Amino acid sequence: MVRAVNPSDHTLPNTLNDPNAVHLVVLTGMSGGGKTVALRALEDLEFYCVDNLPSGLLPQLVQSVRREDGGRRARRIAVGVDVRNRGEDFEHMPLVLSELAGAGVHVHLVFLDCRDEVLIKRYSETRRRHPLALRGVSLADAIAEERRLLRPLIAIAEKVIDSSDLNVHQLRRLIATGYAAATEGLTLMFQSFAFRRGLPLDSDFVFDARCLPNPHWQPKLRPLSGKDAPVREFLEADPLVGEYFTDTARWLDAWLPRFEQDDRSYVTISIGCTGGRHRSVYLVERLAAHYRARREGVLTFHRELE
Repeated sequence: MVRAVNPSDHTLPNTLNDPNAVHLVVLTGMSGGGKTVALRALEDLEFYCVDNLPSGLLPQLVQSVRREDGGRRARRIAVGVDVRNRGEDFEHMPLVLSELAGAGVHVHLVFLDCRDEVLIKRYSETRRRHPLALRGVSLADAIAEERRLLRPLIAIAEKVIDSSDLNVHQLRRLIATGYAAATEGLTLMFQSFAFRRGLPLDSDFVFDARCLPNPHWQPKLRPLSGKDAPVREFLEADPLVGEYFTDTARWLDAWLPRFEQDDRSYVTISIGCTGGRHRSVYLVERLAAHYRARREGVLTFHRELE
C-alpha cells in the first residue's frame, strides 16, 4: 500500500496512471510545511478535496463520494490531515488506510516535511500561531510535539516532500505535475504576477497586460482585485480587454496542441501587469474558466494575492 521513501527525492508517485481506479491522496505533515498549498493544487486538478477529516470517516467519505458523484471526481479524492485532528487519529490511520487499500482503493500518503528553523521563520513572517502553541508552549516545543504525534504517519508515507527550500510556486508546481497523470492531456497553470516584482522563473509563456486600462487609478477599485465583480465590469466595459483575451486564447488554442504532441504534461502561462492585482488576475481567471469548460487539469495561481 504505502512505503517509506527518500525525503530528498522530489519526484512523486506515478501510480495514478489508471484512470478508472479510485485514488485517495492523504496529505499530512508539519504545520507550515505546505499542506494547504498542496491540497489547493489537487483541488484545481478536480480532486474532491476535504481538509481536517478524522481518519475514522475516510471509508464513509470514499463511499459517499462514489455514490453521489459518478464522474471522474468520484475516483480522485484528496484529504488533509494534521495535528488539529485528535491524537488517536494518527495511531488509527495506518489500519484505516490498509483496509481501504484492501477494498481496492489506491491510497497515496504524502508527508510534507520542513526543517525546524524554516518553520520557525515562516511562522514569524506570517505571524500565524502554531496549532499546538495554543496549549501555552513555545513554538519550538510545539514543533517538537507535532513531530512526535506525526511519527506513525511519516513512517508509512509513500512520499515525503521536504519543502524547506521550495517556495509556494515550486511546491504547487511539484504537486500539480506529480498528479497530472490523474487528468487527461496537458495540465495548464495560469498565474498572475507584477512586473515590478520580477518575472516568474517557471514561466513557459509570458503575456504583458500593462497596455490595458488600469483599475488601480479608480479609487473605489484600487483595494479590490481582478476576482471582484466591480473590477471585472470595469475591464469588460473596454473593448480592448475583450480583444486582448480573444487574441491570447486564439494563440494558445493554436500552439498548446503542439506541446501535447511533444508529450509535455505541464505548461505555465504567466500574465503580468504593473501591480499584479487587477488586469492580470482578471485575465488569468477568465482564461482558466475558458479552458476548464473544455478540458481537465487547469490551475490558477495569483502570486501577489497569495
